[in-house]
Amino acid sequence: MEDLKNLIEKLWDDRSHLSSPGSQDAIREVVDLVDRGVLRVAEPDGDGWKVNDWVKKAIVLFFSIQRMETIEVGPFEFHDKIPLKKNYAAQGVRVVPHAIARYGCFIESGAILMPSYVNIGAWVGSGTMVDTWATVGSCAQIGRHVHLSGGVGIGGVLEPPQASPTIIEDHCFIGSRCIVVEGVRIRKEAVLGANVVLTQSTHIIDVTGDEPVIYRGEVPERSVVIPGSYTKKFPAGEYQVNCALIIGQRKASTDTKVSLNEALREYNVAV
Repeated sequence: MEDLKNLIEKLWDDRSHLSSPGSQDAIREVVDLVDRGVLRVAEPDGDGWKVNDWVKKAIVLFFSIQRMETIEVGPFEFHDKIPLKKNYAAQGVRVVPHAIARYGCFIESGAILMPSYVNIGAWVGSGTMVDTWATVGSCAQIGRHVHLSGGVGIGGVLEPPQASPTIIEDHCFIGSRCIVVEGVRIRKEAVLGANVVLTQSTHIIDVTGDEPVIYRGEVPERSVVIPGSYTKKFPAGEYQVNCALIIGQRKASTDTKVSLNEALREYNVAV
């Protein structure tokens, strides 16, 4: 694996060798390992996450060596460089028409894809449901037993290679039409109510104490989050700016699967 990594790094710095069969085989080997879940773009590392930027580089290089081709699926036709993922039955994944996953993403056995889209480099864990019209962007990491509700948009990132992907950890519930982008990390068992929008600059404000506590780029474990706004002064006057409000915590006494929904109901939050 170290030899493979070194070769990818050399190709990234000097692309004059991309046309050689050995170089292309190495790139395709990395993407195949990602597709099978042997390699990940990012992986848990203690309390944090480690980004394998050389894997992201291989994925970007993969686009450079792939040729456009026509892909036919029954009456449907596509024209792209990346083939579609196949052999779902052997992988133990339930895929409802018209779910689409690109080759080079990994869908763990036991996951369910409703009509949705999963891009190259992404990792989706067992027991997770990617619900109708939800999208999982390139290299996004979705943990186990996560529910991405209808219309959720999980942002992707390929470049710069060192940038952290968007991460949704185990047992999270992401409500309808939420948007999580720019490498934001949702820590395990957190619950986002409908329409929460999170970027790296979004204020995530814990309002459960006597004084507000502001987070950026990360939602703490077990937090229950709803959309909100705060007043900000501009040269033209004062205006409301979108933010996210942490209004409570999921109770440890409730079963995880039940509390995903009940945590929202306890605070009168829409799913």
